[in-house]
Amino acid sequence: MATKSQASSSKVRNLVPCWFTGLTPSAVKIKIRLGSKIKKITARFNDLVTQKDQLNLKENSSPRPSKRRERPPLTFAVTGDPTYGRVEVAEDILQLLVSEKHGDALNEVKVIPILGMGGIGKTTLAQLVYNDKKVESFFHLKAWACVSEDFDIAKVTKTILQSMSKELDCADKYLSWLQVELKKILHEKRFLVIVDDVWNENYNDWTRLHAPFKAGAPGSSIIVTTRNKGVSSLMRNKEVEPFQLELLSNEACLSIFTHHALEARDFSAHPNLKDIGEEHVRRCKGLPLAVKTIAGVIRIKQKVHNEWEKVLRNKIWDIPAEQSGIPSSLMVSYDNLPSHLKRCFAYCSILPKDYEFEEMEVVILWMAEGLIQPRQDEEEMEDLGFEYFYDLLSRSFFQKSRINESQFVMHDLINDLAQSVAGDMCFRMEDRVGGNKHENIPIKPRHSSYLGSGYDVAKKFEVFSKFRSLRTFLPLVLPYPGGCYLSHHVHFELVRTLRCLRVLSFNGYWITELLDSTGDLKHLRYLDLSKTRIRSLPESIATPYNLQTLLLKDCTRLKKLPSMFRNLVNLRHLNIEDANSLEGMPMQIGKLTCLQILSNLVLGKDSYSGIKELGPLKHLRGTLCISRLENVIEPKDAKDAELIKKTKISVLSLKWSGDIDESKDTTSELEVLSGLWPHNALFDEVEYK
Repeated sequence: MATKSQASSSKVRNLVPCWFTGLTPSAVKIKIRLGSKIKKITARFNDLVTQKDQLNLKENSSPRPSKRRERPPLTFAVTGDPTYGRVEVAEDILQLLVSEKHGDALNEVKVIPILGMGGIGKTTLAQLVYNDKKVESFFHLKAWACVSEDFDIAKVTKTILQSMSKELDCADKYLSWLQVELKKILHEKRFLVIVDDVWNENYNDWTRLHAPFKAGAPGSSIIVTTRNKGVSSLMRNKEVEPFQLELLSNEACLSIFTHHALEARDFSAHPNLKDIGEEHVRRCKGLPLAVKTIAGVIRIKQKVHNEWEKVLRNKIWDIPAEQSGIPSSLMVSYDNLPSHLKRCFAYCSILPKDYEFEEMEVVILWMAEGLIQPRQDEEEMEDLGFEYFYDLLSRSFFQKSRINESQFVMHDLINDLAQSVAGDMCFRMEDRVGGNKHENIPIKPRHSSYLGSGYDVAKKFEVFSKFRSLRTFLPLVLPYPGGCYLSHHVHFELVRTLRCLRVLSFNGYWITELLDSTGDLKHLRYLDLSKTRIRSLPESIATPYNLQTLLLKDCTRLKKLPSMFRNLVNLRHLNIEDANSLEGMPMQIGKLTCLQILSNLVLGKDSYSGIKELGPLKHLRGTLCISRLENVIEPKDAKDAELIKKTKISVLSLKWSGDIDESKDTTSELEVLSGLWPHNALFDEVEYK
């Protein structure tokens, strides 16, 4: 108890703003006054802890509420897989990497290609080497960059730079600046860089990317994974032969299969399934991804012969891979998905290859498109969406990112599968528009995404005038978030023409206003204006009755929300994180009783602080920040916020600004703090600033 008391006191002391360092008379006076208040508050907190002990009040022993309900077991889907059949190759690569003799003998950076077909395990092997303890001790710096078909030198360089120096701000920086900074970081340092999934055979591009690496110390290495022999020949050193990965042996594939399907090393616990399990493996023809995916299907089946045999009897096995361009095992895996997962997976075809996404990002898009339908009245769409997401993850349709622990990605072959099953309902602009691709444009697509550029003008979007039934307009991977330009004509035409839109995003564009007519999009459920230069939202934005998600993250110039914001009664997600110019919340935000995510509650300076409006918001979850708490006038309002009842909140941040009111009563401030007491499981997750 004493330990917790000390922790509580420490948190209360953090209320002192960091800018109280001056020695002017007024500053000293304020500092002394505030210090006295803090001592009183700390003493009061310690009294509460003592009373708790004297009254023999017990800690709640139930587990801390999670953001979502329990998910299916993910032991093998999320954690790193054993690298069956590749141990010897991994050892050979490691020997080449950490050989001091070889490294010192070369002034140039070693380039080691790993070559093989899609799904054969190139990236998995590279990851095994990358995370090896010998590599950790031998190299000073490490970085991983995924390239894929879009070989953007600036993007790859930025990824490498940010991996090596996370505190460096690379936003809005051009290639020349990025390369200079990378040279500085690499200077006389031994480094390992993985350049994953390279397709580009342009020698000049490779030379430009490679230039900063020459600043590194002897022994530095680059591992390149590719399907293309031309790429491996172009990039490798003459002294280093590519590591060509062949199809896995039947024995190695069986180990992968039992690992994922049975969570075991072999069939010893289920001898009756050995023969049919071996037949599944044989049909995967030595491709690790295929084995892993089909094992994901088998995993959720009952461990009886008939259930496994149903999968084997699927006629899709008889379709030659050459006909569809996709391994039959992957098609069978998709065919065995329940219908709700098929729809959600197909929608993900709008995500570019190697695009990294977070679970919530995908789930709220599924929600906007009506792909998540709760089975019971009390079931939240978010919880069901997470269940869908983790079902797909456990079946290997998604996999954990190799770079960012909190993000996910689809393997290239899985992405191809998604595009195949989605057909003309979904399209990525880069795949259908440009060059000689116009004949492949679908007639009536429903969902579209595209890769943004520095200047997106009207001509790029001419094809959208035909898409009257389009539901999704989603720019992704902008090169300079917040600094990319979108023609005003595009903005106007989209809103005027695409009346069926459910998902609309201008994330990352330099737009300063939103058209009033946006409010006429009656079907709109998802609006993303993050990282824009918008100053205010039109009053009409409170009109779309169906709006579920409004994202305003990093809208640093946004000052206010519409006065009739309370009309958005179906709003579930409001993200105003880092919208630091926001002056306060609109009145009666407590009417938005469907809200699940409220990133920040900004308390205004008027007599109506708004904090008690949290009371009716009973479904809040995740992270909640309450800022400018000095504007709370009535301590009772803080208690009316009923934070103690909001058990799904996992992180609570309480913030005071630098405006100190010397006349404010200390007792009143203490009552505000007491009123904001959270549920017990959250006590140690409260931040005071």
